Amino acid sequence: MSKSNTSLPRNVQNAERGARNAATGPWMTVLARFGYAAKGVVYLIIGGIAAQVAIGAGGAVTDQKGVLHTIIAQQPFGPILLGVVAVGLFGFALWCFIQAVFDTEGKGTSAKGLIARIGYAAVGITYAALAYGAFQLVVGSGSGGKGSNASTQDGTALLLKQPFGPALVIIVGLLVLGVACYLFYTAYAAKFQAQLNVATLPVQVKKWIIAIGRAGYAALGVVTIIIGIFLIVAAFQNNASQAKGLDGALQELAHQRFGQVLLGVVAVGLFAYGVYSLVEARYRRVGKADQEVSTSQ
Repeated sequence: MSKSNTSLPRNVQNAERGARNAATGPWMTVLARFGYAAKGVVYLIIGGIAAQVAIGAGGAVTDQKGVLHTIIAQQPFGPILLGVVAVGLFGFALWCFIQAVFDTEGKGTSAKGLIARIGYAAVGITYAALAYGAFQLVVGSGSGGKGSNASTQDGTALLLKQPFGPALVIIVGLLVLGVACYLFYTAYAAKFQAQLNVATLPVQVKKWIIAIGRAGYAALGVVTIIIGIFLIVAAFQNNASQAKGLDGALQELAHQRFGQVLLGVVAVGLFAYGVYSLVEARYRRVGKADQEVSTSQ
C-alpha cells in the first residue's frame, strides 16, 4: 500500500485492501490472461490479413471490428469462437480498468503516472466497446459497431464542429503522435520484459520474446504515427474524411511507393504483436502473487 494511504482510517484501508485483493485475485488473473490471449488472436488475424494483401493474395486490410466479422463469417463454429473471443476482450477491458484504478503497474500519482493510468482506462473503454460489438454479432442484435476509420472520422467531425475545432483536432493529433513515439521508445528500450515472469525460461527463448515484442510495438508505432499525421491533415483542411483509423492507416501504407513491401513489414509486426500478446497471456505479471514477486525482486 502506498504511503499516501497510511493516513486513512483503518476501516477505509481495510476496504481498499479488500477491493484490491478481489481485483487481483485468482479469478481476475484467469480472466486477464484470457483477455491477453483474445487480444493476441485479434492481432494475429489483422496481421495475417494484411500480409495476404501485401503479397497480392486478395482481400482487404481490416481493423479490430473487421476481425470480428472475419471470425463469425469465415471460421468453423464462428459464432462460438467469437463468443469466446468476446469474453476474453471483456476480460482484457476489465483488467485495463483495474490497472487504472488500483495502479497495479505502480505508476503512482505523479503527472506522468496519472497519464499512464488514464491511458489504461482509455484502452479499457476501447476493448469494452469491441467486446460489446462482438456480443452483438454473436446474438445477432447489431452489426458490431463502426470500423476504426468511420469512428475516427465521426469523432474528428464532432471536434471540428466545436469552437476552435481544428485546434482541438491538432491537439489530439499531437497526442496520438506522442503515443506513437512512446510505442517506438517501448520497442527500442524493451522495458516491457519487466512485466513478464520469464526468469526460468532459457536465455534464447527470452531473446526471441524480446525481439517479437519489439517488432510488435514498432509496428503499432508505425500505424499510430500515420493516424496522428492524418488527424493533423484533417484539421488543416477542416475535412474529417481525411482522418484515418487502423484500417485506413494500413491502406495508406499500401498506396505508397513500395507500398506492398511496407505493408508486408508492418503486417509481420502486427502478427508479432499478436504472438507477443499470447506470450503475455502465459507469462505476464497480472495477479496479486505475481505483483508480490515483482516487488520483491
